[in-house]
Amino acid sequence: MNDVAVLPLRFQVGARTLASIPRRLVRVSYSLQTVLAGHVTAIGQPTPSSDGFLVTSMPESQLERVGTAGLLRHVRQRYMRYYVDLSTGMAGWEAALSGATRSGLKRKAKKLVAASGGTLDVRRYVSADEIATFHPLARAVSALTYQERLLDAGLPSDAGELLRLAAADRVRAWLLFLEERPVAYLCCTADGDTIRYDYVGHDPAIASLSPGVVLQAEALRDLMKEGRFRWFDFTEGEGQHKRSLATGGVACMDVLLLRATLVNRVALRALGGFDSAVAVAKRAAAHPTLARLSRQVRR
Repeated sequence: MNDVAVLPLRFQVGARTLASIPRRLVRVSYSLQTVLAGHVTAIGQPTPSSDGFLVTSMPESQLERVGTAGLLRHVRQRYMRYYVDLSTGMAGWEAALSGATRSGLKRKAKKLVAASGGTLDVRRYVSADEIATFHPLARAVSALTYQERLLDAGLPSDAGELLRLAAADRVRAWLLFLEERPVAYLCCTADGDTIRYDYVGHDPAIASLSPGVVLQAEALRDLMKEGRFRWFDFTEGEGQHKRSLATGGVACMDVLLLRATLVNRVALRALGGFDSAVAVAKRAAAHPTLARLSRQVRR
């Protein structure tokens, strides 16, 4: 079991946190292999020093099997945990993509090639020495991204852990260059035959060139050519490029499991009401009339 840590219960609208309630929680995360197998281990009851658990990537079909009787339950989000079966090989993977995705990848790569003077400049980094070269270049890109500015999810400023993993051959990283300037990065760490989608970002100034999805596709082709890993794990959360490039997905959710105290009941009731209000607002904003009004207001 993981250690107890102070984790905030966030009241969020998109990437923006409006308020938070600190709770002492044990974070429980399930590996892709566990999610695919569909047999999670029992979580049990929280220790006296904790308020409960934050469980991520819980397969929806397994929630009743984790042994959490008596705990308050709140589902924070539901999503597909997407993955790529790298054993299909490049031909098999590309054949499984939709026609629109294949043509879109070709079109986006062609635009980048044209913008960079006729070449698609993607560079691969594996060894500890190579990761030492990669890190400051990728950090310069990460500092520009919304992942770092809004989500505190940029590439770590300290390269120590990445260098340690690279020395054990557990890192694969790529940079996309445009006119000799790094504009997008992807850094993945490995566990056994699974490699994870850990850190990613691109320069927002060239977002119209779709550098992130082009780099992702090139990285997947590189991994299939290498042949070492079986699975590429897109981890928690959804996204258009995950859906379009994946070969499969498992319905998962992130769940809070808290002690049945008065404070926790009030916190979860407030959080549930807030999440419901945000969901209603999102559905309302998607209505064609309101969408048109929003566009007119922004003009």
